[in-house]
Amino acid sequence: MDLDQQIQILIDNAPQDGTTPGVIQAIAPALKVLAEQLQRDHYYILQGTDKSWVLTTLGHLDQPNLQKRVIYAYPTLEDASNRSPISRPPDVVATAIAVTHILFQMVAIQPLDSIIFFEVPGNLDQGTEVKRSEVQDLIRVYLERYRAVQSRNIPPNFA
Repeated sequence: MDLDQQIQILIDNAPQDGTTPGVIQAIAPALKVLAEQLQRDHYYILQGTDKSWVLTTLGHLDQPNLQKRVIYAYPTLEDASNRSPISRPPDVVATAIAVTHILFQMVAIQPLDSIIFFEVPGNLDQGTEVKRSEVQDLIRVYLERYRAVQSRNIPPNFA
């Protein structure tokens, strides 16, 4: 599934409240820019039975007070199932999720710092880190443009 199709699914599944589909359309270029820097159209994410994504807390070796909360995105089901860097409880499953949907969800997951995207099947030693703050910053640029356009389109007699 290409990136435009993924974005369209996000729009189609958004609450039809008169605002959210337009907001998703407005931030779509940001999601596409980020997704194009990755190698796959979907990744496998570990999820609990409640569909929450499994967060892993990483600690710094020299500075134990310095921690980072990450989610791992695996290139294959086998990598997610067999080679997880965390010990997985039995109620956790690997689910294929479109790359733009992963990036979109990053903003909503409050304790998340980064997602590590593993690109090469069988190689969990090297991944591409996408920081939540970078995703938020890029999305913010597109949202500001969208809001500026929307504010110009409000009729002067609107009350």
